[in-house]
Amino acid sequence: MQSTLPELLAQYGRILQRCLFPRLEEELGPLTAKHQQVVRVLGLLDLNALIPSTRGEVGRPRQDRRALARAFVAKAVYNFPFTRTLRDHLHADSRLRRICGWESVRAIPDESVFSRAFAEFAETELPQRLHLALVAKTQSNRLIGHLSRDSTAIVVRERPAKRAAGVAQGAAQPPTGEAVHRQGKRRRSPRRQGKGRRGPRRRTRIERQLTQQSVPEMLAELPRDCDIGCKTNSQGRKETWRGYKLHLDVADGQIPISCVLTSASLHDSQVAIPLATLSAQRVTSLYDLMDSGYDCQWIRQHSRSLGHVPIIEEQDRRYKAALPMAPHQATRFRERTAVERVNARLKDEFGGRNVRVRGWKKVMAHLMFGVLALTVDQLLRLAT
Repeated sequence: MQSTLPELLAQYGRILQRCLFPRLEEELGPLTAKHQQVVRVLGLLDLNALIPSTRGEVGRPRQDRRALARAFVAKAVYNFPFTRTLRDHLHADSRLRRICGWESVRAIPDESVFSRAFAEFAETELPQRLHLALVAKTQSNRLIGHLSRDSTAIVVRERPAKRAAGVAQGAAQPPTGEAVHRQGKRRRSPRRQGKGRRGPRRRTRIERQLTQQSVPEMLAELPRDCDIGCKTNSQGRKETWRGYKLHLDVADGQIPISCVLTSASLHDSQVAIPLATLSAQRVTSLYDLMDSGYDCQWIRQHSRSLGHVPIIEEQDRRYKAALPMAPHQATRFRERTAVERVNARLKDEFGGRNVRVRGWKKVMAHLMFGVLALTVDQLLRLAT
């Protein structure tokens, strides 16, 4: 009889507890809870399959990228804010150093090597591919009841990108609206002149996503530059931040399935269709749970086309008051707190609040190392 996923994960945990941890303690000394957590995460991640070995290459040997990848996983588990802090801890903690793959202090590379390796991991999207392999290994054969969708603010120390290219230096500046008004040359709109619309109406981004775009095309069209975001918190007050916005699909049990990073100013509804399509390619689920920010007929239509049941909180509009959910929908909608807990754990425990890199690719890589550690930690919690 084939074992189920919880049974396999429970067996994995028992093997660690009974066999591997005692052997490691004989070799390295007593292991703390953080040491054991790093070992558990590395045990479920197939780093060797995605990172090629550097042995036998021509020229000066490079630093082992597998050891550096393990170190960045440990950085997420320990919630270190800086790479310098990680290196200092590796110098002081021989057990963690040897778990990562360095036998001596001299073998630990310089901070610049860590930076170059992280840039390589970000460029090749290594943590995203590790997360995809982990989800395929643990969730592909599972029937998921609810997928909860939401976004969270990611604050960075980065200058916001300009929305449009400025006028070339020395070029004549166009007159402002006030100047045009003073000159008496304000143009009337085409509709007021009786000319009607000029050509067919251009489709919105959601309409294009729904009809004619693949997932890579949808993701490529989303803005990714650092900018200013604004949202209303639970107390009804507006909050602003500088950085990005991380969009998550989370399965029952607080397991992250798909992640998309966009500009902070992008509305949540613009990411719902590509995120739902991405998750549908990875897992099988039944219900899509979303808050009022996703209240859109196109999102509901796309969810039904995937064979899901959308449960979306309605928002008050000028022409229509929000209708309360049916009792059975309200009961299921409570499961949406799973994505809020994942957002909180990612920020508080796995580095989501300590983003010290710049650029979309590096910020995404930093967050995905934390998502990897969180996913494995949550899988093993459910198994026990």
